[in-house]
Amino acid sequence: MTVDPYDFLLRGGHVVDPATGLDGIADVAIRDGRIAAVQKDLPGTARETVDVRGRLVLPGMIDTHAHIYTYVSGRFGLPADMVGVESGVTTLVDQGGASCMTFPGFRKFIAEPAQSRVLSFISAYVVGGLEGHFYPGLYGPHGVDVAATVKTVGANRDLVRGIKVHAEVGGITRWGLDVLRLAAEIGRETDLPVYMHFGQMWALPEGSNGVDPDGILPAVIELMRPGDILAHPFTRHPGGFVDRHGKLHPVVATALARGLKVDVGHGSHFSFKMARLALAAGVLPDTLGADMHGYNTRMTPPPGTPAAHPDPEEAHPFAGAARFSLCYAMTELLALGLTLKQIVPMVTTNAASMLGLKDEIGTLKPGAVADVSVLADDRGRFRLGDNEGTEVIADRMLTPLFCLRAGRRHDAAAPILPEVVAA
Repeated sequence: MTVDPYDFLLRGGHVVDPATGLDGIADVAIRDGRIAAVQKDLPGTARETVDVRGRLVLPGMIDTHAHIYTYVSGRFGLPADMVGVESGVTTLVDQGGASCMTFPGFRKFIAEPAQSRVLSFISAYVVGGLEGHFYPGLYGPHGVDVAATVKTVGANRDLVRGIKVHAEVGGITRWGLDVLRLAAEIGRETDLPVYMHFGQMWALPEGSNGVDPDGILPAVIELMRPGDILAHPFTRHPGGFVDRHGKLHPVVATALARGLKVDVGHGSHFSFKMARLALAAGVLPDTLGADMHGYNTRMTPPPGTPAAHPDPEEAHPFAGAARFSLCYAMTELLALGLTLKQIVPMVTTNAASMLGLKDEIGTLKPGAVADVSVLADDRGRFRLGDNEGTEVIADRMLTPLFCLRAGRRHDAAAPILPEVVAA
């Protein structure tokens, strides 16, 4: 009996699939946009065969923290495919760009045209992901419409997978926990996880003494449910997991024990120092969002965007000189002592579970969508750096080569990918 050839065949790569437990040399075959078979020395032919010996072959990587609502979110919004398939990433979760007011545009102009799979954690704020450091007064409880947001979620369940809100010093100084209580209400009514940003984001109100940043995390955790997500555990800004004395808040362990999740939310916030403290205290993130946007990628801003921020740098944490990507963030975690076995689930199985899509994506099991990421795994001495000026020498560098999104190939040629710097 003649067997039809596969559409695509990846030969001899190091396949790592936490969902199936595979960690070794194998071939991956694709037919009709689905995974057809995964095994060593797979018999058969394909219309296109690629030799990936010496490469890592992973389930299509999932970036759980993207900013891709171009133009509507000002300088934050990056082109979806530049952050997605052109960076070796097959699924993007836009964090808070779209709102109940702007979601139709997000669907029509961002999600539907993208070659990457685009999902959303919808903003709790009516204005969505505007450049809030310019307009902090819009982000109070008066800017949250629970009923409208719940209605929008109900009409867009295929794209909306959670709720985004900010637990940060400037906002809580202005309005206390009112906004966060409203976001928690949206989460309960929609039965979706709430993604909570920690670490300072907005300038303090003029003439304000602010609030104690170390009191924010314990207070906010009390509002959260199992499955809700604590973001930015490695932030360099006040109001995060690590207090002013360099100690992990003791409530973190309790929160994780009762089912709260942790997303790296790398961004310009990432600090090697804070990462070492949190990891040493037992915080292993569940997911690894990159948090790339127009303030940390040197992209030309959309026309009409303010040219400069009026406040001092410490009140504007989005800007960053250290370039990164999702793969680069994985490299940083390797350099911090985590293993590939610990890191790969953060961008595959764990991320798919957070999105309620574990049977469709984040795995290479036969029948799953043929989303595959192929990475170079180079050994040597490589210089890494963060926005605090900390430099780390890594002996391993992961870089994206190409991905398959539903069986269609996309090369990793995004101009925002960081250069590899030899030490």
